[in-house]
Amino acid sequence: MTVLTINGLSVALPSGGDRALAVEGVSLSVAKGETLCLVGESGSGKSVIAQAVMGMLPPQLPITAGSIAFDGAPLPAQRSDAFLRLRSVRMAMIFQDASASLDPLRRVGDQLEEIAEVHGIDRAARKRKVAEILQAVRLPDPAKLARAYPHQLSGGQAQRVVIAAALLLDPELLIADEPTTALDVTTQAEILALIDDLRRERGTAVLFITHDFGVVSDIADRVVVLRQGEIVETGAAKTLLADPQHPYTRTLLAAATARGAPRDTERSDVVMAAQNIHLTYGLGGLFNRREVEAVKDVSLTLHRGRTTAVVGESGSGKSSLARCLLRLEEVTSGTITFEGRDITHLHGAEMQALRKRIQVVLQDPFGALNPRRTIGSAIAEGPIIHGASKAEARAKAEELLDLVGLTPQAFDRHPHEFSGGQRQRICIARALALDPDVLIADESVSALDVSIQAQILDLFRELQARLGFTMLFITHDLRVAAAIADDLLVMQNGRAVEQGDAAEIFANPQQPYTQALLAAAPGKDLPEVSAA
Repeated sequence: MTVLTINGLSVALPSGGDRALAVEGVSLSVAKGETLCLVGESGSGKSVIAQAVMGMLPPQLPITAGSIAFDGAPLPAQRSDAFLRLRSVRMAMIFQDASASLDPLRRVGDQLEEIAEVHGIDRAARKRKVAEILQAVRLPDPAKLARAYPHQLSGGQAQRVVIAAALLLDPELLIADEPTTALDVTTQAEILALIDDLRRERGTAVLFITHDFGVVSDIADRVVVLRQGEIVETGAAKTLLADPQHPYTRTLLAAATARGAPRDTERSDVVMAAQNIHLTYGLGGLFNRREVEAVKDVSLTLHRGRTTAVVGESGSGKSSLARCLLRLEEVTSGTITFEGRDITHLHGAEMQALRKRIQVVLQDPFGALNPRRTIGSAIAEGPIIHGASKAEARAKAEELLDLVGLTPQAFDRHPHEFSGGQRQRICIARALALDPDVLIADESVSALDVSIQAQILDLFRELQARLGFTMLFITHDLRVAAAIADDLLVMQNGRAVEQGDAAEIFANPQQPYTQALLAAAPGKDLPEVSAA
């Protein structure tokens, strides 16, 4: 039985947009108990389709053609009160950012009960339904978690609560909009398995939105590929993944299956090393003081011109280790050396002089740039602080813009005028403006589409080959680590559990935790596809 039918849907963009239509002539259907994956990059129209189905399109995005039917009946007009009888009861949606979907000031159980209360369910039945759905989404100790606040939950637990909220009233259609993008690999695998199990047990129709073909291979029955608002390819998941026809589909698949070419880079000079690093954070107040060990006895060696990837789940200590190397945290014990010199407790002018030699590229290219400043001034700021004239700094910034694939004319533009991938190129240019010896990239591609990720990873490799810097690349995504790393460090609960040559570890992991991470990676069985 077909639950959702979209026929010839077109949705207009506001005047001045990059194209006339956000969605153009889209037709698709989702059957009971089926998972249809809607795949495409940011801006392809995936979320616009989801909003149209849920009756949530803003007035600036009017439907100009086509129809949407639910269980064979046309849906009401957008933003109509009639949708109140459909949402949660017959159709529901899961969003990407679970924490933003939950009220931070209310207990989880109260928020779930409110959904049932709005739809007229009495108190005893509400409590029973909440207990049952928290059990169904496999949360540990559901009664305790019902009393918890959102900030007390892990990312995976918060996403399970959001799934529970969506399925509380047993809807026929579930729309999942990038629900695992922000999660680490093992949590992502658990959430994908949970959605698939609930779909099978309840017969729910699932419209799953993603940009990652690795996720598609794990969950989809059928696939629709969108590009700039238009469908370019559709078909059964197994057939499409095995033999993609459209060049755009092949490009997305190539980005998802890229393994990274081995490089002939010997372990030469040691640029930076950490020995037996411990980092302990003090938490709480005067009467409930406690300590948390974020990094526990970790040693690491960075060789000139090579890339070391640090992988592990959220909370494994990856970013805390990076903060130690950047000297943004005072280590509890252990030593950090740079070109043989102990910098563990370096301060003042000596530390400032060293900062230019160790630079960082952060995760969020949107938050990393001051929206009020031109990108040229952002790139030139570092050289000016360290003594360059304005003319020299501008020339350096324009050279770097060209090096990262942007035009020198971009110097006088502001961050909002660039896409996410372009902003990350700008952040890389800013980090390279001081000619660093070591570049630390902390989840620097996790906020980007998979095809844009591939472009940024290629850029890192090209720049490293040309400029010779050493890179520490922190990621929770094993596919990304495989594409860029020469050496690999695997962390769990603050400890280094395995390290060595990246290719050897990926081919033959020795530790159970490393094996579990690799087994949990979405799309691990996808064959490598060329974009040609």
